[in-house]
Amino acid sequence: MTWKKNYQMPESIIEVKDLQKSYGNFAAVRGLSFTIYQGEIFGLLGPNGAGKSTTLEIIETLREKSSGFVQVCGYSIDKDAEAIKREIGMQLQSSGYYPGLNLTQLLGLFAGLYNTTIDPLKILSLVNLEDKASAKVKELSGGQRQRFSIATTLVNRPKVIFLDEPTTGLDPQARRSLWELIRTIRAAGTTVVLTTHYMDEAEYLCDRIAIMDQGKLIALDTPDALIDQLLQKGFERKKDVKAATLEDVFIALTGHKLEPVQ
Repeated sequence: MTWKKNYQMPESIIEVKDLQKSYGNFAAVRGLSFTIYQGEIFGLLGPNGAGKSTTLEIIETLREKSSGFVQVCGYSIDKDAEAIKREIGMQLQSSGYYPGLNLTQLLGLFAGLYNTTIDPLKILSLVNLEDKASAKVKELSGGQRQRFSIATTLVNRPKVIFLDEPTTGLDPQARRSLWELIRTIRAAGTTVVLTTHYMDEAEYLCDRIAIMDQGKLIALDTPDALIDQLLQKGFERKKDVKAATLEDVFIALTGHKLEPVQ
């Protein structure tokens, strides 16, 4: 396993060993094993149908496994599912919110579900939405909705948050703004587990990446190491890689200094 230069190995926060999940004769997850370390951004990638969502739902205690071992924050999913739920945060889609409540009220509702006390404005300020405290979710832009969905994962002060394709459907500036928010959350000590179909996003954000296909783990390493391994096999791109991308051009022309997206 290759780690970034000067990166000290932290303690594990999620352990998955020989995880199996079958539906009748169909094996959705087949012998999956990996470790996620405290304070890292871990990407779980793969094509549609690879078993990513099933794997995350098992870790989140939302789906039962067929066999194997899963431990989250020191708790077994078999014995301590309720304890795990108190330690993690999961991103919801906007359709899951009560439409008549504003952002402050929704955060208060989530706090009540966790039986905890929060300062809604403080949480909204973390995601640059304090000026939208009285707005309803339907009144927010796409980028603002995604930032609020991340805010809801922070209500119970979790050790781990799970983000499922957090930037899908966003414009380039909103994507980059959300990237910086995710890195800020990690810098505060929260472990982030995310799925995405944007490879540039995974390369920019993730300390390590696990790639799944047909229910199996086929690669696990840092983005740089995975790229180097491919190059060592003789891979060559047909087009020279430039120092910037068209997305960079778009953001430079329209995004200014990547102020929080309104």
